Amino acid sequence: MRRARLKAPAFLPVAYYHCVSRVVNRDFVLGAAEKDKLVEYMRTYERLGGLRVISYCIMSNHFHILVEVPQRPGDADLPDDAALVAKVRDCLGDKLANALEWELAHHRGQQNHVAAEALRERWFGRMWDLSSFMKTLKQRFSQWFNGRHARRGTLWEERFRSVLVEGKGQALRAMAAYIDLNPVRAKICDDPKAYRWCGYAEAVAGGQEAREAVTFLSSLNPQGGIRPDAGSTPPAEALRRWRCHLFGIPESEARQAQETAKGEKATIFRDRIPREKALEVLKKGGKLSEADFLRCKIRYFSDGAVIGGKAFVEEMFTAFRDRFGPQRKDGARPLRGLAGESKGRLFNFRQLRTGVFG
Repeated sequence: MRRARLKAPAFLPVAYYHCVSRVVNRDFVLGAAEKDKLVEYMRTYERLGGLRVISYCIMSNHFHILVEVPQRPGDADLPDDAALVAKVRDCLGDKLANALEWELAHHRGQQNHVAAEALRERWFGRMWDLSSFMKTLKQRFSQWFNGRHARRGTLWEERFRSVLVEGKGQALRAMAAYIDLNPVRAKICDDPKAYRWCGYAEAVAGGQEAREAVTFLSSLNPQGGIRPDAGSTPPAEALRRWRCHLFGIPESEARQAQETAKGEKATIFRDRIPREKALEVLKKGGKLSEADFLRCKIRYFSDGAVIGGKAFVEEMFTAFRDRFGPQRKDGARPLRGLAGESKGRLFNFRQLRTGVFG
């Protein structure tokens, strides 16, 4: 019997998850049209579910999504019938909205409020929930994919994996950057702005949701909290700041980062050591700066269960104490290979020993 997914405890008003799902047999079957459609569905069910995609990357045989999931509102704050119908209409179109509107009106007209509330609950059960979002996204895309390719059967390898991420500066920024840099690690491109199926590239291209996510990420201080100018940062400035973070460029060089983004020959790796050298350092027990660390494949980001500062990981250990044996005395395990001061280090639940770096 598989263990229930680790989800944020109720005392966290908002939770962040890095989700990964792979195609069955890890076949490279997601081409340009498939990636475009998956992004389209992702945005649709993001709006329907009341969630926010912070970062994403669609590769040829798997995808990554970093998603913000707020706790479900209390009953008094749930949308009324008209607002629910309007939301369904906006996200899924007139056919489903009209059917929902008729059925709600039918139940209300017969004073059958129990049936009406049960119907509303079926819709609300799809909102503010990570598993429902991912299940709907994967199922709907599978239906489209199978129809397009005249195939039958499952498309996805297994249930998706997820890591709970602390919703503060360093952890959330590191995870989002790790996702944006997927095509760089895969040697598809030298700059993620050239790979249109990731959050950063969509933001550079002007996508509203992606730009809002980048503005949010650029507003976070690595040490925690929000920058003083968070509410007034222009999109262009947010993009410059995020680009600096992606490539380890000091923000004092933001103008140069902007010019590189406009199309000049990429010099963003001028201070980065080669990836092969970075892996050699890690495998010998050395440490890397965050910018070099994120250009390597790091299992902690997909298999660490929880990632954040030490206090956050210990808090989650206490919340999920029953998932661990009596011998386990604490929860926080440092991410090996990442340099930095002790108070700014990242921790996770698992002390991975094999296949950590790649």
